Amino acid sequence: MEKLKVAGGYPLKGSIRVSGAKNSAVALIPATILAGSTVTIEGLPDISDVQMLKSLLEEIGGKVDFSDGEMTVDPSQMISMPLPNGRVKKLRASYYLMGAMLGKFKKAVIGLPGGCHLGPRPIDQHIKGFEALGAQVTNEQGAIYLRANELRGARIYLDVVSVGATINIMLAAVLAKGKTIIENAAKEPEIIDVATLLNNMGAKIKGAGTDIIRIEGVENLSGCRHTIIPDRIEAGTFMILAAAVGDGIIIDNVIPQHVESVTSKLREMGVSVEAGDDQIFVAPSPYYKSVDIKTLVYPGFPTDLQQPFTSLLTKATGSSVVTDTIYGARFKHIDELIRMNASIKVGGSSAIIHGPVQMQGAKVKASDLRAGASLVIAGLMAEGITEITGLEHIDRGYSHLVEKLSGLGATIWREEMTPEEVEQLKN
Repeated sequence: MEKLKVAGGYPLKGSIRVSGAKNSAVALIPATILAGSTVTIEGLPDISDVQMLKSLLEEIGGKVDFSDGEMTVDPSQMISMPLPNGRVKKLRASYYLMGAMLGKFKKAVIGLPGGCHLGPRPIDQHIKGFEALGAQVTNEQGAIYLRANELRGARIYLDVVSVGATINIMLAAVLAKGKTIIENAAKEPEIIDVATLLNNMGAKIKGAGTDIIRIEGVENLSGCRHTIIPDRIEAGTFMILAAAVGDGIIIDNVIPQHVESVTSKLREMGVSVEAGDDQIFVAPSPYYKSVDIKTLVYPGFPTDLQQPFTSLLTKATGSSVVTDTIYGARFKHIDELIRMNASIKVGGSSAIIHGPVQMQGAKVKASDLRAGASLVIAGLMAEGITEITGLEHIDRGYSHLVEKLSGLGATIWREEMTPEEVEQLKN
């Protein structure tokens, strides 16, 4: 096992390139199951979630090549093999295999998904959608069993706006007979990305990016070539990092419209943000105002950037309140920031940050993916060296992070943990 070391206090400068969207990748790769011939996806991030999905596709008979961000999937020999345990348990987005395999084979056995521990994230809306399309869904010994003689289009109203359920129902419905209408659908850019891939494969999907998606079922889908969108969460992370420790940083390969909520909050703090066609420049600020943040479904402020932004708010003068309406338990990073001298109190689904404070290097642990990003930013802001464990979480969503930050002038490196440190971590 490895740990990450960050020497703080050094201003960063230059340009940094955003990778392909992690939250698109984990849906696009399962979507290739639905094709009848080879699908190529360009621009995928080199992260552990992508490698995990590659292995899962190979496990069910897919021929998969992945190098330099390009993945080629030949699904012609895939079978509906049960995936009750193993890698599935380590990956939250493994639930997209349910929709894809149900759509293709009319049956699937998928272990209950894993991923970051962010409190209850039920899949009841996914199941509601599958059942509306004609599937029988049962939970047997910790795995979800899906069975259908045939799938028929239906009108499905989501009780809760859910990105996962919206995409999963799309995957299951594209090969169903007749028309499916998803109401109260999520509007995230990643949904448009998945719909674009499916339409390029021959699906008939209209309304992606709005709250009503219409799908006309087709007989079969074919292969295609698709380029993934840039990762808006990584872009937002780099914008926050640039505001925290930058001396003028350009973020390349970004769609500015996708990060408008972050741009607005940074400007509200007093940070200068200039957006171009596919890049954003964040200038240093001599003074930071406190701001309040409430996470909302897109196009509101993303829950995935709540944790990184909390680190930045320790530099703001006054009291800031961060409220997470999506995952109210997403505050495990707060105790770690307090170890680094942050003044934060948590009450319910909100955190109150008092600033400004000078962060201090400490030994901390990433409890989930975005908590890891929060701690990296805090480490770059801090005096001294910060030591971060739990790198497996960071590696799930940030491609070549050490190399990218080193390119800006950061002093950051990975080290092997000693057997004693590994044992302490387990305890």
